[in-house]
Amino acid sequence: MTKQLAILFFLLFSVTAFSQSEQQKLEKRKAQIQREIAEKQEKLDAMRSQEKSINSQIDIQKEKIKLKEKLIHTTEKQTRLLNDDLYLTQLKINKLKKELVVIKEDYAAMIIKSYKSRSVRSRAMFILSSANFLQAYKRAQYMKQYASYRKAQGEEISEKTTELVTYNTHIEAQKAEKQKLLRENENERKELVKEKQEQEVLMGSIQKDKKKIVAEIKKYQQESRNIDRKIDRLIQKAIEEANRKAALAAAKSSPSKASAVKAKVAEAPSKIVLTPEAKVVADNFRSNKGSLPWPVERGVVSLGYGDQQHPLYRSLTVHNSGVEITTDDGASARAVFGGEVISVIVISPVNKAVIIQHGDYFTIYQNLSSVNVDKGDKVKIKQTLGKIRTNGDTGKTTLKFLIKQNTVYNNPQTWLSGM
Repeated sequence: MTKQLAILFFLLFSVTAFSQSEQQKLEKRKAQIQREIAEKQEKLDAMRSQEKSINSQIDIQKEKIKLKEKLIHTTEKQTRLLNDDLYLTQLKINKLKKELVVIKEDYAAMIIKSYKSRSVRSRAMFILSSANFLQAYKRAQYMKQYASYRKAQGEEISEKTTELVTYNTHIEAQKAEKQKLLRENENERKELVKEKQEQEVLMGSIQKDKKKIVAEIKKYQQESRNIDRKIDRLIQKAIEEANRKAALAAAKSSPSKASAVKAKVAEAPSKIVLTPEAKVVADNFRSNKGSLPWPVERGVVSLGYGDQQHPLYRSLTVHNSGVEITTDDGASARAVFGGEVISVIVISPVNKAVIIQHGDYFTIYQNLSSVNVDKGDKVKIKQTLGKIRTNGDTGKTTLKFLIKQNTVYNNPQTWLSGM
């Protein structure tokens, strides 16, 4: 039974240690979310003071609401962990109390027994009445061990009493921490209600300019489609150039290989015929699906991939061939994988794009105000490509990121880690 109890409490202590580690992680996560909320509030205040687009204010407000919900979820998780800690601490206290009762009862019985045989004469008679020397020696040893046991029990009572006081202090601190977390959560919930009310006010104000805003959205969508077509043409040229080089290399090798390359190109003119080296790059890129780094150091997805309802006007469908990531002012775009720059596009004097080839895959980094690379450059993973443009009207710094395999657009959200 003692062994089973020891195992049980070893497990309890292990769980407590794990719980404390989780609490520390959650506390760090909570601090990070609070910093992000503060940053969003600064952006929101700046937009209001500069009378920036209501659309942008709504976007930032939405991001802030999401962060508030994450913060509430994190605090709730902390509270659940603390409840587990409280339960385990109470178990320890209950165990210590039971042990103290048993030890004290045993100790009291020993004291009474010692009192009854307290005289030196009675102890001496106990030894002298032995039948022989061996028995006398054993009785003397017994009395010595008995005295040591009494002393050890007294010390154990003292230690367990101190331990009990420590655990009682600890559980009071845990209860106070739980109350603090509950108050924090309540305050955050009130703040969330307030944020949603502000969102409704903004949504109401935007309805007044609905026609103008819908026209702006449609104009932006048309511009986006025009840029996509330009990118499509450049990638088709890159495919043709890659296949031309593959055909030349095959012709130098053998007529049969040259014929095989020509047949593949004729069968699928919009696909790259991969050389052995290019195939290695493409395979490596593909094997990293779901774990590629983000094209920005930090940011939030402000518009996902594909066709979707506009967040404000449900009757309006918007299309996105990539993902839009809103980041910090002055942030830079970075390569998500090693490859070769095949084009630097100047969309407008203040809007540039970089296309990088990875075998038969292409990654596109759009909405850059300045670029650090040139066509033909070999780039490494996470290498800086250029500075992301901040929109003067909205105050938002947004990178549009796209992935294509040959001429087919892929959903970047399935490729990037944790998106």
